[in-house]
Amino acid sequence: MSKNQNFFERVYKVAKLIPHGRVTSYGAIATYLGAARSARMVGWAMNNSHSKNIPAHRVVNRIGLLTGKQHFDGTNLMQQLLENEGIVVFENQIQDFKTVFWNPINELLPEEDL
Repeated sequence: MSKNQNFFERVYKVAKLIPHGRVTSYGAIATYLGAARSARMVGWAMNNSHSKNIPAHRVVNRIGLLTGKQHFDGTNLMQQLLENEGIVVFENQIQDFKTVFWNPINELLPEEDL
């Protein structure tokens, strides 16, 4: 397994922990994994996750913008998935972002689980 594949798998394990009705950011996942400057790499992992049953729609940028929406089938699928979970989105931005934000640092996992 390449270093990127291993990192992607670790990203997917964290993404699977994001609770229904909550979101996190690329940077929060990267920081949690000890790679704070790798938010873009988390984004690449999310782009490659569609066939893996990963809730990629719950990962947004640091201010709540749906920057990954072009990677979902359909024009508004990412927004629709979030709204189905009770998250309010207006003009491609999550409203009450601080309220629905989930920080993985609060869900400490044993290192061997990542």
